Amino acid sequence: MALQPKLVSGDPILPSSFSSREPLNHLGAIPASKQKYVPTSGTYPKGFLATGIHVGVKPTNASTPDLALLASETPCSGAAVFTKNKFQAAPVTISRQILERRSGEGIRAIIINSGCANAVTGKGGLDDASSMGRAVDACFHASSKNAPQTQRQEAPNSEPSSTLVMSTGVIGQRLPISKIISATPTAYSSLSSTHKDWLLAARAICTTDTFPKILSRTFTLPSSPGTTYSLAGMTKGAGMIHPNMATLLGMLFTDAPVPAKTLQPLLTHAVDRSFNAISVDGDTSTNDTLAFLANGAAGGSPVTSLTSEDGKAITEIVTAFTQQLSQLVIRDGEGATKFVRVRVTNSPSFADAQKIASTIARSPLVKTALYGKDANWGRILCAVGYTEGLNPGAVVPEKTSVSFVPTDGSEVLKLLVRGEPESVDERRAGKILEDEDLEILVDLGGGEGGEGREEASYWFCDFSHEYVTINGDYRT
Repeated sequence: MALQPKLVSGDPILPSSFSSREPLNHLGAIPASKQKYVPTSGTYPKGFLATGIHVGVKPTNASTPDLALLASETPCSGAAVFTKNKFQAAPVTISRQILERRSGEGIRAIIINSGCANAVTGKGGLDDASSMGRAVDACFHASSKNAPQTQRQEAPNSEPSSTLVMSTGVIGQRLPISKIISATPTAYSSLSSTHKDWLLAARAICTTDTFPKILSRTFTLPSSPGTTYSLAGMTKGAGMIHPNMATLLGMLFTDAPVPAKTLQPLLTHAVDRSFNAISVDGDTSTNDTLAFLANGAAGGSPVTSLTSEDGKAITEIVTAFTQQLSQLVIRDGEGATKFVRVRVTNSPSFADAQKIASTIARSPLVKTALYGKDANWGRILCAVGYTEGLNPGAVVPEKTSVSFVPTDGSEVLKLLVRGEPESVDERRAGKILEDEDLEILVDLGGGEGGEGREEASYWFCDFSHEYVTINGDYRT
């Protein structure tokens, strides 16, 4: 079944800088400080198309895109990780069921709306989520039959849908489903491979985000050095960000040949080291979903094992890519003034290091101290000490060190060395904290046995007055 999107003559190159007062291709006003994070061009996977259109999911939205559609010209392998919040949104349930019933194969598209989460909406919400996917399936079905739009019929309901569904926005409200279903054929006919349309899709999934978050890159694999593959991803999120198996909404796409049985562990590995390693405010959403589609359109040998040379290479590539993509969420954290990496080293296990990093990243006292440019390392050490679920001997106070690592390459500022406080140059500490970027280094000294060499990182932002203002006014 071939897609029949609009024809395009080329990928427009967007200006490298633009005024925050002048919307860029219907993306809306982007703050001057965030413009550097929006790419001006992209290298997108073969056979994938994207678009974002305005539907008006929220009555107050008069023109901003709020329905995204991303589709492949051929069936894909699919994988996803989902929130573990017990109040899981309808699209989470429906998308999980689709992947399970299809064993991760035969996925064609992802449809996403912003403005309404379709969470805690009962059976009606499940029906709405299912209808969104079926509406896209109907477009594929009609296109394959070369039928005019007015005669399009849905594919048989006995088959699992081939379209994953995501929603984001306010919890507890029903979707204006008739609006979305009516607009789906328009979105389908607008599908395109241009950078502009990929950007529109990234913008359409935003809520309190101040800029669309999208990345793309090319890569090669050892077995096919002459074949260039592409990897693209987009995500949304600025608040209610703290991982539990998945975080916020995100989509990855590649034209490399990766079957579902390999794609799922690949995604899980990458997410544990990226989207599961960021925190804005410690809240885990009802809608968190990150999906990965691979259509194999670039050819080459299938990646059937992550322990093969190709498997090791693509694991490293996808993990680094998802780290970069997920960090854009922290760059856009609600009211954030700091971008912080906390790195826990010389731990007896990766799990212990990650738990400690996570605890520091979500500590309100650490986050407010950073906002106030206060080098209060005692709050960091306190968070290390109350971290739950650690293995015995993971933290030994007499072996633990804490430092600030400036991002300008200057000398590390040692705050605590093997349990002994340093005489801190408060003036230099304040200067380091003036910068937007900071690394906090916690060295566990190998733990009780002294042989631990594992490490983990978390990326997070500070808490500001603006964060309270944004979330106090969210529903209005």
